[in-house]
Amino acid sequence: MQKSRYDVWVGLFVLIGAAAILFLALKAGNLLSLSFDRTYSVAADFDNIGGLKPRAPVKSAGVVVGRVASIGFDDKTYQARVVLDLEQRFSFPKDSSAKILTSGLLGEQYIGLEPGAEEKNLAAGDVIKATQSAVVLENLIGQFLYNKAADAGTEGKK
Repeated sequence: MQKSRYDVWVGLFVLIGAAAILFLALKAGNLLSLSFDRTYSVAADFDNIGGLKPRAPVKSAGVVVGRVASIGFDDKTYQARVVLDLEQRFSFPKDSSAKILTSGLLGEQYIGLEPGAEEKNLAAGDVIKATQSAVVLENLIGQFLYNKAADAGTEGKK
């Protein structure tokens, strides 16, 4: 009987450990957010979102103020429509701008919000007009190589 009691405690300890590891893995993968704050949704249209994913953070001045709720495609403007869930306690002017930034050189992408100067604030359902698309590393490398090739071609003609 004593051995079975220890088996129950060991089993319970293993289950708690597995749950803790699962919780940490979901938190690290940005798949779990335990925020019970009220939010409001605003949208922003981008020409290129790069590797932005749903649940990516929305930051202003380095502070997480919301999350990316969903990403879709507008077949009329041929742009990506990103819906942002911003925490209700943070308000931003209507002329705020949004840009897609990268943490580090090859890190995760997130949305950076820069507040504007207008007196009216963004409300649920508003669209952020001023956006800047993601910088795609492949495009930068291609542009650099193209410029180098063009420079080499003009030097040969001198």
